[in-house]
Amino acid sequence: MQQEPQAKVRATIYLTREVLDEARDAAVHLAGYPARLTLTQLAENAFRAELRRLKALYNHGQDFPRRGEELRGGRPIAA
Repeated sequence: MQQEPQAKVRATIYLTREVLDEARDAAVHLAGYPARLTLTQLAENAFRAELRRLKALYNHGQDFPRRGEELRGGRPIAA
């Protein structure tokens, strides 16, 4: 049974030039057979891997609670 692809949404994030350039280099280098990697796939894979790590480390491997509002720009929230 094949899963329906999920719609993509645009997100604006800020990265260091070094990280973005390295990611773009990897995406271009791996764009062809056999990896057929895109920058979007690379970013999504990285987010998923880091979310798994953070869930295991800080939330007993469980999904984080749903947020009650959208994120606001600016400095991180102090704990």
